[in-house]
Amino acid sequence: MTENTRTSLIEKVLAWSTFLAVFVALYLVLVYAPTEKTMGDVQRIFYFHVASAWVGMMAFGVVFVASIAYLLTRRTNWDTYAYTSAEIGVVFTTIVLLTGPIWAKPIWNAWWTWDSRLTTTLILWFLYLAYGKVRSAIGEEEKKARLAAVFGILAFVVVPINFFAIRWWRTMHPGALVTSKGIGLAPDMMLAFFASLFAFSLLYCYFMMRSVRIERMKAEIRRLKEGLFN
Repeated sequence: MTENTRTSLIEKVLAWSTFLAVFVALYLVLVYAPTEKTMGDVQRIFYFHVASAWVGMMAFGVVFVASIAYLLTRRTNWDTYAYTSAEIGVVFTTIVLLTGPIWAKPIWNAWWTWDSRLTTTLILWFLYLAYGKVRSAIGEEEKKARLAAVFGILAFVVVPINFFAIRWWRTMHPGALVTSKGIGLAPDMMLAFFASLFAFSLLYCYFMMRSVRIERMKAEIRRLKEGLFN
């Protein structure tokens, strides 16, 4: 079995696993999980909102680690992992910023407030959009990767600030889900949440695998063009 065949097989297995996990998560969130007494059905957005936030921060964590690895090794694979993870992280953070106001409007009677958690999430979103702009503004590959790696490391500073915002400052945002006393969810809700988190994590892995494959194909095409015209 060739490497391409093996990669294609893994990708197919991951795709079907992701599809099944998303289907199960949707059932648990929309049907199985009980309706929250105070907020009603709008609370079901929580399962997607929080799962997206966790996976988005995980994606930015991958950018941080891959950026450090690139600066230490200068291997282009690490730059590819950082870039693709940043793109996917922006997608999940966009979901957070879209679902948050939909959840907030009937509860807070406002689409948006300059709450510490909301504000730092918006800053994160802008930073990693800027990360992509930094890359697109530079033509030379090695310089692009080096500057993007430094930017990716510095931008990650906001991630722990975002995570601890609801612990450090007064906020309208719901409190921490995980505390020293455990997870503040009923068992049925906890199952639905972890199913959603697992499905979104698989979705991240699938997007990551596909994106890395596409970026490698682009790099190979560039090498072939350079060999053809040089």
